Amino acid sequence: MNRTAFDRYIAESFGIEAQYPFGETKTAVYRHPSNRKWFAIVMDIPKRYLGIGGEERIDVVNLKCDPTIIPDLIAEGLVYPAYHMNKTHWISVPLDGSREENTLKWLLDISYRLTDSKRKKVK
Repeated sequence: MNRTAFDRYIAESFGIEAQYPFGETKTAVYRHPSNRKWFAIVMDIPKRYLGIGGEERIDVVNLKCDPTIIPDLIAEGLVYPAYHMNKTHWISVPLDGSREENTLKWLLDISYRLTDSKRKKVK
């Protein structure tokens, strides 16, 4: 999945449009409407920021993730430690078509749920 398809998927699945809070058009933020928390940040960065070498730029998405599965995801080569975010709770995933679309959708769903408003338990 590339950046355009990712943006379209979020709009169709969650009804959320990208915001550009940094005054430039390269970094897109996706927030929950209810609590304004970010669940996805898309940016283009040099590949070397992910530790894969080179100055060539690549689109990536940062997603919040369950810390218990991050080491396994990194070991499998599915994700990278998050660029410019807390590496305990966030991951970076390339948006260059190199990852299975279903895997990316699954990780996006996790991020969306982890950042959603906490519901009070009814007794």
